[in-house]
Amino acid sequence: MEIKELYRLFQKYPSINIDTRKVEKGDMFFALKGPNFNANHFAKQAIDEGAAYAIVDEEINLADKKIIKTDNVLVALQQLAKHHREQFNIPFIAITGSNGKTTTKELVHEVLSTTYKTYTTEGNLNNHIGIPLTILKIGLDAEIAVIEMGANHQKEIEGYCLYTIPTHGIITNIGKAHLEGFGGIEGVKKGKGELFDFLKKNNGTAFVNCDDDYLKEISAGIKNITYGTSEGFITGKATMGTSFLEVEITNGASMGTIKTQLVGQYNLPNVIAAVTIGNHFNVTDEKMKTAIENYTPSNSRSQLIKQGGNTIILDAYNANPASMKAAIENFAQMQGDNKILLLGSMMELGHESEREHTEIIKLIDKYKWKDVILVGNNFKGTKHAYTYLETSLIAKKWLKDQHFQNSQLLVKGSRSMQMEKVLEE
Repeated sequence: MEIKELYRLFQKYPSINIDTRKVEKGDMFFALKGPNFNANHFAKQAIDEGAAYAIVDEEINLADKKIIKTDNVLVALQQLAKHHREQFNIPFIAITGSNGKTTTKELVHEVLSTTYKTYTTEGNLNNHIGIPLTILKIGLDAEIAVIEMGANHQKEIEGYCLYTIPTHGIITNIGKAHLEGFGGIEGVKKGKGELFDFLKKNNGTAFVNCDDDYLKEISAGIKNITYGTSEGFITGKATMGTSFLEVEITNGASMGTIKTQLVGQYNLPNVIAAVTIGNHFNVTDEKMKTAIENYTPSNSRSQLIKQGGNTIILDAYNANPASMKAAIENFAQMQGDNKILLLGSMMELGHESEREHTEIIKLIDKYKWKDVILVGNNFKGTKHAYTYLETSLIAKKWLKDQHFQNSQLLVKGSRSMQMEKVLEE
């Protein structure tokens, strides 16, 4: 079936579903498949449960006009998203980077939503499936779209740009994340830089973090709006008055002190980026300040939790060497005499893993802690004098047995470590 014909069906049935467990009447069900699943086998079930159509790429022995055969369901989904994207003549802002992209995306959404009908990536739907699903949820009333792009290998961002067609872009930073897939830090630079490559070829606009020399370098030749802590069209500095980050914009806007609900000075560039983008789209200083101050992080990202007389920083959504280092250093500078680290392994670092985990241990050694718990196999092979536990569930039991009071805890680790489970119950 031609994409234009599929799009006409989508206009009539604009709800896309890829999970038979969540099918609702009138959905268009796309039968995706992967190494461990094949939704073609559930096409009939989707129709029986009310789906208007099921898009498949294997022969289904059913004479049902509601089942539509295509060469590749994933490609069809992405092409449908591209066709939908082409119906809009509005700013599409793409956000990628090694650290902070989701928080930046959330802050940008909060700021822009004060003034525009803004559609944004939900949760962590930032991959080859999530991005087209995000685009297909954008309503015709949209005035701005904000799309987060995650990547763990080269050419991935380049592919996303083909159907997102961003008019604006921001790379939050370049760091040691997904080194295994990218093939080292140079691969990370090249992979993340694919967003700026697209903007350069298509007369787009880049928001450039001047604190990263490499981003300044690769943004040459692109229309850009700069920001940073020491230079840029918008600049700002952190003023830690409480447990939460407070930000003073020092150039480009008059907002007074922004009292965020974010933990950690490492969130400073994310706040400045949101102000820069809001300023570019003529959102008033007052609206930006209110939006940023009202934003409450969730999903285990820079959350401050008060529990049983203890203060807990839960930052367990993800971790790489740069974000882990920033979290530990920020925690060390916070007030408190009973500080406890519960750190999960950092994943996807390839042959750099042992060295990077050893560097984290060296950093831990510089400070005084009440207790340090290291979780996961990547810490197992390193030399240290701290408590080692295999899983977050074992760490949960350990924590429960300690009966800590009036203590401060930092809980952080890569997504697959599921360090948030330490705090369950």
